[in-house]
Amino acid sequence: MSESFEIPEDLLYSKDHQWIKVIKKKIAVIGITDYAQKKLRDIIYLELPTTNQKLKQKDTLCTIESVKVVSEIYTPVTGKVVEVNSNLLNKPELINDSPYEEGWIVKMEISDPSELEKLMDAEEYRRYIESLEEEVEKSEE
Repeated sequence: MSESFEIPEDLLYSKDHQWIKVIKKKIAVIGITDYAQKKLRDIIYLELPTTNQKLKQKDTLCTIESVKVVSEIYTPVTGKVVEVNSNLLNKPELINDSPYEEGWIVKMEISDPSELEKLMDAEEYRRYIESLEEEVEKSEE
Protein backbone atom coordinates (compact mmCIF):
# COMPACT_ATOMS: atom_id res chain seq x y z
CA MET A 1 0.00 0.00 0.00
CA SER A 2 1.55 3.27 -1.10
CA GLU A 3 0.05 5.53 1.55
CA SER A 4 -0.38 4.85 5.25
CA PHE A 5 -3.50 5.82 7.12
CA GLU A 6 -4.10 6.41 10.81
CA ILE A 7 -6.66 3.91 12.12
CA PRO A 8 -7.15 4.18 15.89
CA GLU A 9 -7.84 0.82 17.55
CA ASP A 10 -10.57 2.09 19.89
CA LEU A 11 -13.05 3.18 17.19
CA LEU A 12 -15.59 1.48 14.96
CA TYR A 13 -15.71 2.14 11.21
CA SER A 14 -18.24 2.12 8.37
CA LYS A 15 -17.63 1.21 4.74
CA ASP A 16 -18.47 4.86 3.98
CA HIS A 17 -15.33 5.87 5.96
CA GLN A 18 -16.95 7.27 9.07
CA TRP A 19 -15.62 6.48 12.51
CA ILE A 20 -17.69 6.29 15.66
CA LYS A 21 -16.73 6.19 19.32
CA VAL A 22 -19.25 5.52 22.07
CA ILE A 23 -18.27 7.90 24.88
CA LYS A 24 -21.18 7.53 27.30
CA LYS A 25 -24.12 5.21 27.38
CA LYS A 26 -25.82 5.71 23.99
CA ILE A 27 -23.79 8.88 23.18
CA ALA A 28 -21.29 8.59 20.35
CA VAL A 29 -18.88 10.91 18.57
CA ILE A 30 -18.79 10.61 14.77
CA GLY A 31 -16.33 11.87 12.18
CA ILE A 32 -14.63 10.85 8.95
CA THR A 33 -11.52 8.71 8.84
CA ASP A 34 -7.98 9.70 7.98
CA TYR A 35 -8.43 7.71 4.75
CA ALA A 36 -11.51 9.78 3.81
CA GLN A 37 -9.93 13.14 4.58
CA LYS A 38 -6.81 12.24 2.54
CA LYS A 39 -8.99 11.24 -0.42
CA LEU A 40 -11.00 14.47 -0.18
CA ARG A 41 -7.84 16.56 0.23
CA ASP A 42 -8.25 20.20 1.35
CA ILE A 43 -11.65 20.61 3.01
CA ILE A 44 -13.00 24.13 2.54
CA TYR A 45 -16.64 24.02 3.65
CA LEU A 46 -19.08 21.92 5.67
CA GLU A 47 -22.82 21.86 5.91
CA LEU A 48 -23.60 20.44 9.35
CA PRO A 49 -26.86 18.95 10.62
CA THR A 50 -28.87 20.75 13.29
CA THR A 51 -28.97 19.83 16.97
CA ASN A 52 -31.92 17.52 17.78
CA GLN A 53 -32.10 16.40 14.13
CA LYS A 54 -33.12 12.73 13.95
CA LEU A 55 -31.27 10.60 11.42
CA LYS A 56 -31.59 7.00 10.32
CA GLN A 57 -28.53 4.87 9.61
CA LYS A 58 -27.18 5.78 6.12
CA ASP A 59 -28.98 9.18 6.07
CA THR A 60 -26.87 12.16 5.03
CA LEU A 61 -25.15 13.45 8.16
CA CYS A 62 -23.43 16.41 6.53
CA THR A 63 -21.97 17.64 3.27
CA ILE A 64 -18.25 18.27 2.94
CA GLU A 65 -16.81 20.41 0.19
CA SER A 66 -13.15 20.09 -0.69
CA VAL A 67 -11.12 21.72 -3.43
CA LYS A 68 -11.69 18.48 -5.35
CA VAL A 69 -15.29 17.39 -4.78
CA VAL A 70 -18.50 17.78 -2.76
CA SER A 71 -19.24 14.64 -0.72
CA GLU A 72 -22.17 13.54 1.36
CA ILE A 73 -21.22 11.95 4.66
CA TYR A 74 -23.63 9.30 5.94
CA THR A 75 -24.45 8.50 9.53
CA PRO A 76 -23.25 5.05 10.62
CA VAL A 77 -26.07 4.71 13.19
CA THR A 78 -29.65 5.80 13.79
CA GLY A 79 -30.10 8.49 16.37
CA LYS A 80 -30.48 12.13 17.30
CA VAL A 81 -27.81 14.80 16.91
CA VAL A 82 -27.05 16.16 20.39
CA GLU A 83 -24.09 18.37 19.48
CA VAL A 84 -22.35 19.59 16.33
CA ASN A 85 -18.72 20.64 16.14
CA SER A 86 -19.33 24.32 15.36
CA ASN A 87 -15.55 24.93 15.21
CA LEU A 88 -15.68 23.28 11.78
CA LEU A 89 -17.77 26.14 10.36
CA ASN A 90 -14.84 28.56 10.69
CA LYS A 91 -12.08 25.96 10.43
CA PRO A 92 -13.18 23.06 8.21
CA GLU A 93 -9.50 22.16 7.78
CA LEU A 94 -9.59 20.72 11.33
CA ILE A 95 -10.89 17.54 9.66
CA ASN A 96 -7.70 17.37 7.57
CA ASP A 97 -5.43 18.28 10.49
CA SER A 98 -7.05 16.14 13.19
CA PRO A 99 -9.79 13.81 11.86
CA TYR A 100 -10.05 11.84 15.12
CA GLU A 101 -9.64 14.61 17.69
CA GLU A 102 -10.56 18.21 16.87
CA GLY A 103 -12.16 17.31 13.53
CA TRP A 104 -15.09 15.30 14.89
CA ILE A 105 -18.39 16.21 13.21
CA VAL A 106 -21.26 15.41 15.60
CA LYS A 107 -22.22 13.74 18.83
CA MET A 108 -25.31 11.57 18.54
CA GLU A 109 -27.63 9.79 20.90
CA ILE A 110 -27.82 6.27 19.47
CA SER A 111 -31.33 4.86 19.30
CA ASP A 112 -30.39 1.34 18.12
CA PRO A 113 -27.11 0.14 19.70
CA SER A 114 -27.33 -3.15 17.74
CA GLU A 115 -26.30 -1.19 14.62
CA LEU A 116 -22.83 -0.86 16.14
CA GLU A 117 -22.38 -4.62 15.68
CA LYS A 118 -22.53 -4.17 11.89
CA LEU A 119 -19.56 -1.78 11.87
CA MET A 120 -15.92 -2.78 11.44
CA ASP A 121 -13.19 -2.77 14.08
CA ALA A 122 -9.79 -1.24 13.27
CA GLU A 123 -8.35 -4.47 11.84
CA GLU A 124 -11.37 -5.10 9.58
CA TYR A 125 -11.30 -1.48 8.40
CA ARG A 126 -7.56 -1.69 7.71
CA ARG A 127 -8.13 -4.76 5.50
CA TYR A 128 -11.07 -3.03 3.81
CA ILE A 129 -9.08 0.05 2.77
CA GLU A 130 -6.13 -2.15 1.71
CA SER A 131 -8.51 -3.96 -0.66
CA LEU A 132 -9.78 -0.59 -1.98
CA GLU A 133 -6.22 0.60 -2.54
CA GLU A 134 -5.34 -2.64 -4.35
CA GLU A 135 -8.32 -2.12 -6.68
CA VAL A 136 -7.13 1.42 -7.41
CA GLU A 137 -3.61 0.20 -8.13
CA LYS A 138 -4.93 -2.51 -10.49
CA SER A 139 -7.07 0.01 -12.37
CA GLU A 140 -4.02 2.26 -12.81
CA GLU A 141 -1.88 -0.50 -14.34
